[in-house]
Amino acid sequence: MPDDFSTDGLLPGQILARGVCRHLASLDFACVEEFVPAPGLRVDVMALGPKGEVWIVECKSSRSDFTADRKWEGYLDYCDRYFWGVDEGFPSELLPLETGLILADAYDGEIVRMAPEDKLAAPRRKAMTARFARHAARRLHAMRDPGFTFLI
Repeated sequence: MPDDFSTDGLLPGQILARGVCRHLASLDFACVEEFVPAPGLRVDVMALGPKGEVWIVECKSSRSDFTADRKWEGYLDYCDRYFWGVDEGFPSELLPLETGLILADAYDGEIVRMAPEDKLAAPRRKAMTARFARHAARRLHAMRDPGFTFLI
């Protein structure tokens, strides 16, 4: 049986997301991976902070992974701060300077460039927080009852 540190079966972006989530958890954020903030969008990590702040982190494992991403600017409307999560070998000069940067591996991460804050409007924040809570609860339910199917 694999230990808690096994990355067996994880894709490179999922390995980065794990390290990002571990780091954000150390900052008292709750994280959900592969979160859908709105129809047609799926972010790698949505994080809800201790003061209700909403952060999005997109994890990119290669230059081609980054250049193929055409939706990231649409994510800006659903968070207070937007970050890229990459490993130390990623060519970070490709990433827009007006976004945050987290260097990560499978075990942890570090914020090396804080994203500028663009606070969500109160109604959007309330909607995102509720969506986050429902998504997290459904994930937990699915772990306890894997055969159950949720209506969407």
